[in-house]
Amino acid sequence: MRGLSRWSGKWWLGVIPLVIFWAIAAWTSTDPLEADLAQRSTAALKDAILDKRRITVAGRDVTLAADAFAEDGRQRVVAAVEAVPGVRLVNDETRLVPEAKPFVWSAERDVLRVTLSGSSPLPAIKGRLMEAARANLGGVEVVDRMGLSRGAPPRFDNAALLLLDQIGKLKDGKITLSDNQVSLSGMARELGGREAIAAALKNLPEGFSVAANDVKAPPYIFQAYKDPVAVTLTLTGNAPDSNAHAALVAAAGRKFFREKVVDNLKESVGAPAGFASAVVPALGALSRLSTGTLVVSDREVKLSGDALYEAAAGQIRAGLGKDFPQGWQFKPEISIRPAAAPVDATVCQQLFSDLLGKARIRFESGKADIVADSAGLIDRLIETALRCPTANIEISGHTDTDGDEAANQALSEKRAQAVADYLVNAGLPANRFSAVGYGATQPIAGNDTDQGKAQNRRIDFVVK
Repeated sequence: MRGLSRWSGKWWLGVIPLVIFWAIAAWTSTDPLEADLAQRSTAALKDAILDKRRITVAGRDVTLAADAFAEDGRQRVVAAVEAVPGVRLVNDETRLVPEAKPFVWSAERDVLRVTLSGSSPLPAIKGRLMEAARANLGGVEVVDRMGLSRGAPPRFDNAALLLLDQIGKLKDGKITLSDNQVSLSGMARELGGREAIAAALKNLPEGFSVAANDVKAPPYIFQAYKDPVAVTLTLTGNAPDSNAHAALVAAAGRKFFREKVVDNLKESVGAPAGFASAVVPALGALSRLSTGTLVVSDREVKLSGDALYEAAAGQIRAGLGKDFPQGWQFKPEISIRPAAAPVDATVCQQLFSDLLGKARIRFESGKADIVADSAGLIDRLIETALRCPTANIEISGHTDTDGDEAANQALSEKRAQAVADYLVNAGLPANRFSAVGYGATQPIAGNDTDQGKAQNRRIDFVVK
């Protein structure tokens, strides 16, 4: 019996290594099987649309975890793995992607970047939106904060892609798509951008509509700078269209009799109502300054510079805003240029002749009413008269030969008196001026041409 017992103990000692070897062999032999099942299960799902897919294999059991975008799709992927040869059991850990109610997607732009947020219905659509944003925005950083959700309205991707085209037209702002309702806010990058966005929104896919469009246009700017050194008037900024553009340049040419008009205007939509009706008289006020700047921003007019004499400054400050359309604001910053040194009568006469050689005081046809375009010239004449405090000045009126001789004589007298009254109202002593009309008796050109007649219709200043 003792021998049998000794043999029995030795037998168990021999079995233990065999068991260990068997376990090692069994473990190592499952590796190729599991790898093969994992590969074939993955291949079975190659066309499936899933998120967060994960496949693990233990022996012949497969655990499938994934987020599916529809119930029938979820069931199909589980069945596809169950059908893989060699799979004994599928542990189904799939689930549906959460549904978003409402389904919200947005694109927001600031100074540095564009951020896409909210929900996308599929990974492929999410990728397309990111790709389109980078392509359309020319190097602007695009940040992806989109999640994946079910519940997108039909043609969501078409609507979102169209809206991404619009975010490029914003300087800053946000576009939000909530189910099939579009809301927009922010500032357009350029004039006309707001109108371009509104036009594009008409092409939204069927079923989508605009709930709110609060996109604002950038300020509509017009500027004019009078430079006494270069003797130029430079126009920059915007004009509503070609007709308004031409009208503004023509008005500047009439009002600024010495300055060369430099036209740098561009034609842009978005001008406020009454634009030309405000800008034209504002240009007239600028023409009365020795140097100055006119800035029109939407319905606000800012005029700064130096008037030639005190009365002119007061007239501009008090009078210009009255000429504007309703709703416009005027902000004058008018100072007075220091008075120039006095000159003797001979120099004074030359200064008058130089001024009136460049332009004529103009009147309403057949009347003695001075047109507003002549204000800048008359202010220069007044400044010159102030430099000749002891000179007496004859203001002489002349006409062409058209019409009745007596009527021409009377008209020349009335026009001369209208100019004298203007000077007196500016603060000059009335006893220094005499208004005389000569009718058509002192022509300086022939009256047989329109050009000659225009030269004869004039006001002269004669120092006595």
